[in-house]
Amino acid sequence: MQLDPKKFRTPTPFWHAMIEIAFIIFLFYSNLLMGEFTASSRHGKTLTFALHDIFTTANFTIAIISALIGYVVFEYLRKKV
Repeated sequence: MQLDPKKFRTPTPFWHAMIEIAFIIFLFYSNLLMGEFTASSRHGKTLTFALHDIFTTANFTIAIISALIGYVVFEYLRKKV
């Protein structure tokens, strides 16, 4: 059975950047979520409360800015090395 090369093409540079930025944002929010549970001294904190606590406008702005900076730094290092 032959594989169709059109089905397995590499993403365009735009989609490549979007995937990497989304992954950095995912790591940012997963780190925040873990911090909510490990630093919290209140027992019985629910996942819903923690999610409501971390998904704010300020955190989203920080996530976007840090993801863009991270993408630029990694692209620079990828081309440099």
